[in-house]
Amino acid sequence: MSGGLNADSTILRRSPRDRPARSTLPPGPGMPSTLQALGWLNRPMPFMERCRARYGDTFTLDMRHFGRWVFLCDPDDVKKVFTADTATVGVDIANPLLGPILGSRSVMLLDEPEHLRRRKLLLPYFRGRHLQHGGEASVEAARRAVAEWPRDEPFELWPRMQAITQDVILRSVFGDGDPALRRRVDTLLNVLTEWAGHPHRSTVLTAFGPRWVARSPAFRAAMAPIEQAVLAEVRRRRGGDDPGEGIISMLAHVQDDDGSLLDDQTLRDELVTLLTDGPTSASLAWMFERVLRHPEALDRLTEEVEAGGVDHYARAVVNETLRLCAPVPVVVRRLLQPMRLGGHLLPAGTTVAPCIYLIHRDPDIYPEPERFRPERFLDRPPGTYTWIPFGGGVRRCLAADFAGREMREVMRTVIATTELHAVDPKSEGAVRSAISFGPGARSLVTAHPRRTPLALDPTSDPVPVL
Repeated sequence: MSGGLNADSTILRRSPRDRPARSTLPPGPGMPSTLQALGWLNRPMPFMERCRARYGDTFTLDMRHFGRWVFLCDPDDVKKVFTADTATVGVDIANPLLGPILGSRSVMLLDEPEHLRRRKLLLPYFRGRHLQHGGEASVEAARRAVAEWPRDEPFELWPRMQAITQDVILRSVFGDGDPALRRRVDTLLNVLTEWAGHPHRSTVLTAFGPRWVARSPAFRAAMAPIEQAVLAEVRRRRGGDDPGEGIISMLAHVQDDDGSLLDDQTLRDELVTLLTDGPTSASLAWMFERVLRHPEALDRLTEEVEAGGVDHYARAVVNETLRLCAPVPVVVRRLLQPMRLGGHLLPAGTTVAPCIYLIHRDPDIYPEPERFRPERFLDRPPGTYTWIPFGGGVRRCLAADFAGREMREVMRTVIATTELHAVDPKSEGAVRSAISFGPGARSLVTAHPRRTPLALDPTSDPVPVL
């Protein structure tokens, strides 16, 4: 037979069910990858909203220098990613600045099984008595900060929140001794934050890619003094009789699996990771931005602080703030094996991005999603795969409970001592900083001391923060 199959062929056509599954990516914008990268870096929230409206709960962005990301907005897909074993899903990085700043040996960027070993090493410092100590440190840091705030004149709240969270983390890392060291590192961190947060940084990243950061003389000039300071402190503590306090002492003396001390690169990366805590300060600024524009929430918080003891409503305010104003819009993972998500068989190597921002604004999950309504969390706890400001699974943020406790204690301390008023009654939009999104105008407020400060008793509720 000419023009046909051989005579011994028995299958002329296979049905779709019989055919092997093909790896495909979901649809997405057809614009050039450079424009997609600019859209993501400069206006990610509206960009994601338009993509979801057009393409549905699963869509692909192809961004120059960052590759193709498949965004996931269905909690069932998020659950698949967060519960997958470590042979199926691995680490990836959403913010191109994080790689050069944190370093390849940071616990945030390690793959398994090394990630889990390092996580077990650090996790106790964000639990138990260390969590309690962090709460006490947050109260003291907030009291010191509030005493220095301008009175009866507008000031930016977000930088003040950065000062509080930086004070807390410096004491956690270095201990309460040697205030001169903490002041010096604090100054160096501010220089790095100013460099990373420059408004033109995202445009440069789009043009030259994240590798440009590591080669930048300005970046090295900001980063090198921090590296030198922390490693010099490690050597000092290793050489003395007194091991000292703080996480740095633990890292300086801990032994690796082979009995050796951690090398300088590992120490540098872990300590810098701990010291760069931008998201918590952004969340604190958002929390005040929201309650100052919702007097009923502020009144209820004030009543709870005045009553002392339990802080159920404060917990709900923290949860609702992190839902509506999560400091980062996505988490990312890399598929090590093919996985079916959103009706597509995605190939190994695909970057998948569970989308915090869009899931937290899904009206099927959160009725009236744009409303700030802490009461929605009073009767039900946050969902494991529908409330994900700290990610999820084995890579959930180590400091999630610590951050929640810090937010509550700072909020209670400020409310107990100070009356804050928003300069602009209209809600703030989100603006990008180095590694997070905070409120626009940096939450411009005025502060007035309370005529009669409220008593600030320790909370008696032992339930974990988050």
